[in-house]
Amino acid sequence: MKRKLIFGERIMYVDAQTPLNAVFTVTLRGAVSPYHLRAALFKMQQKHPLLRARIEEDARGTPFFVTSDVVGEIPVQVLERRSGEDWETVSRLEWEKPFDKKYGPLARVVWLRSGEMSDLLLVCAHCICDGTSFVTLMRELLFLLDRPEENMTGYLSFGSVRELLAGNTPAEGRIRWKGIFWAAVARLFLGLRTARPAAGPASPYLLHWKIDADHSSAFTNRCKAMNTTVHAALAVAFLEAFGHVLGERAKGKLLCPADIRRFLPEVRKDMLFAFAPIIDLYLDKEPGLDFWTRAVRLKETLSSKMAALNVDDMLLTSEYLHGSMKAMIRFLRTTRGTHDFTFSNMGRLDIPPDYRFFSVDAIHSPSVAFPWRNANTLVVSSFNGRMDFMLLSDERCLPFVDACRIKEKAMERLTAYADANRDSYRA
Repeated sequence: MKRKLIFGERIMYVDAQTPLNAVFTVTLRGAVSPYHLRAALFKMQQKHPLLRARIEEDARGTPFFVTSDVVGEIPVQVLERRSGEDWETVSRLEWEKPFDKKYGPLARVVWLRSGEMSDLLLVCAHCICDGTSFVTLMRELLFLLDRPEENMTGYLSFGSVRELLAGNTPAEGRIRWKGIFWAAVARLFLGLRTARPAAGPASPYLLHWKIDADHSSAFTNRCKAMNTTVHAALAVAFLEAFGHVLGERAKGKLLCPADIRRFLPEVRKDMLFAFAPIIDLYLDKEPGLDFWTRAVRLKETLSSKMAALNVDDMLLTSEYLHGSMKAMIRFLRTTRGTHDFTFSNMGRLDIPPDYRFFSVDAIHSPSVAFPWRNANTLVVSSFNGRMDFMLLSDERCLPFVDACRIKEKAMERLTAYADANRDSYRA
């Protein structure tokens, strides 16, 4: 395989020097075999071409994924596990530890090992996987770790964007002119932006917490009863919390990456893929609206925007924007933007809790330290009935003390509605 990174991958690549790594951690109780762990990673590499890839830039600096015999096996670093919080410290270190993109591979594992407990940290360059891909990799890793006799069936990576569209491609001429138009708009917009110096050290951090199964279930049921979704209710809760803590500095807007696999039949759920277009969502500030009305309206807005996505056009026209890529990345790294945070809700994780030789004690939502000027990111997932939250940023963008206040305010709202739902059920 040798193919150019598509638009979404190219953004997450940033450049050859900048690490943009995502970390996904699972806590296991029971026996983990070093031999079986390495064998599992080898089988996963044989299945997924991007786990056998390195990144090569041509003379113009355009990056390509290249599979090669030069790429070695996914490395495993073994460290002593001294506490249940060690994985947070190691995650922060792994964010800033660059991959050798020129020689690969673009994934690694850190194993925090103690007597009965283990933390496995799966670290990937963000340009090879999104959240759905991450869950796939973790599910496969645990499956093969527990059943070393099993194998994986490989697949061929796509060679171009058009191969993703199953032959239902729009007219070439229309796409070409549309792409040229948006490329010109991008050049004009970015050219008018005042150049700013790169920001100094960011001091990235993570703020992680879970809520118990009772509150998680009660809040989910309350959302259903109020004709909205957990996603929309969480979005409103945190937008309101940002507004409460930041006051006039809050924007009342979030960015939500969209999983577009449903529109791309050529991309199976178990394939690695890293293009998630962004949908912007606003907090409805109409006077007199209560929380649930805002959540219902936000749900409706998201559904409307998802339905309006023209994924074929988006994928094809975005390829005309590569010429402005360096300017776009410079813009992201130097401008705060017009949003409060990026919100990724991974929902219920499709990972079994019990295996023959071990059990899953906990799964912690993926973390990432974006090198952008606005690094605020909220990742939420659910496993074994418990909701898990990861609020990520840096001291330059959002001081940690403010992040703690935002968490507390949002959780006040969430637990209050969960308790109200439980009380009404008991009554």
